[in-house]
Amino acid sequence: MRILFAGVALASCGYWLLVVVRFAQVRRAVKRLADLPAPAPARWPRLTLVVPACNEEAALGPALRSRLTDDYPDLEVIVVDDRSTDGTGRVADAIAAEDPRVRAVHVTELPPGWLGKLNALELGGRAATGEWLLFSDADVHVEPGTLRRAVAVAEARDLDLLAVLPRVVHRGLLLTALLSGVIRSIALQFRLWEVEDPRSRAYLGIGAFNLVRRSTWQRAGGFDWLRLEPVDDAGLGLLFKRIGARCGLAAAQDLVEVEWYPSFWTAVVGAERAAFSLCDHRASVAFGAAAFSLVTELGLFLGLLPTPVPGLRALVIATAALATAGSAALDVWAGAPAATALLLFPGAVLSAAMVVRAGIVGAMRGGIVWRGTLYRSSELRPGRRVRLFGAWQTPLPRVAAPPRAG
Repeated sequence: MRILFAGVALASCGYWLLVVVRFAQVRRAVKRLADLPAPAPARWPRLTLVVPACNEEAALGPALRSRLTDDYPDLEVIVVDDRSTDGTGRVADAIAAEDPRVRAVHVTELPPGWLGKLNALELGGRAATGEWLLFSDADVHVEPGTLRRAVAVAEARDLDLLAVLPRVVHRGLLLTALLSGVIRSIALQFRLWEVEDPRSRAYLGIGAFNLVRRSTWQRAGGFDWLRLEPVDDAGLGLLFKRIGARCGLAAAQDLVEVEWYPSFWTAVVGAERAAFSLCDHRASVAFGAAAFSLVTELGLFLGLLPTPVPGLRALVIATAALATAGSAALDVWAGAPAATALLLFPGAVLSAAMVVRAGIVGAMRGGIVWRGTLYRSSELRPGRRVRLFGAWQTPLPRVAAPPRAG
């Protein structure tokens, strides 16, 4: 048994050393939006901001006005009220009455074979007249000039998609620990350091800020391929990589802000959708993923027990210290306090528990609840696109897209 413990501890130490290297690669590869060259184009293309909103009465007004105060020269805003039961529709109509750039679209019925948010995004995209579409959640705030800079960067780099990482506002110790684990998981699972490499399978989209070229989005078939994908934001990145589009990723924690969840419990409940979907809608996969995570991330502490390997305790302590320092650097890069890294290992436990809970709740329900609608796993599995560690798997056959005009 002591030999087994030593083996697990050594493997876990190796895992954390690799993770620290990956953290450094992420920081080096993903540039800040504010630091990227953004020459003004000869003509500013029309930009359509598509905002899906469901029961966002409190958040929609302030967040939408933050984007309307941006100085973008030719802006159109389409707010899609997705079957809200609160005053979201009234807020959207009031802002549309105040500002001629804003249109409100009201969804009263969900068509079969679509998830609610995907249907809202699809309707917003169809109604848009802009050359660029910015798919952005209802509670996102931006600093003045952000839209102009993002479009200028995308035009200068000839991109089809520019995903922007926001600053995530959160409160409370438990929520901070959970968020640290989520940031680490996203960085590793989606291989952020390779997203911009056209030869790589790695992909990512960000629900807070997915800027896409409308012509490329149309050639990709809109959201039809993703219509039953609960992880819709990352799915858009996968869709564009799948057709060979040019994808970019930038960090903008100083320019874009979104509140993750107001409390720890709402975060746990809100994570059910993505966690259960990534685990193939199977409790067994969720349990296995959580167990694997605990062994790899916490297994090094078995080396603190008596083992036949000389110097293992010192290696464990040094590795834990290095992992904490690496996590602190990543947290600061992501806009979180460096002290968040002190919750690195407790956060691993919370993340694993969250995945287990999602597996149990999803299995009991027989699916996921999203925007007040229960979607059965039997319905969702055939349409699932984003997979656990999908960026590490064999690439899907690339779908040819016609060359872009011009």
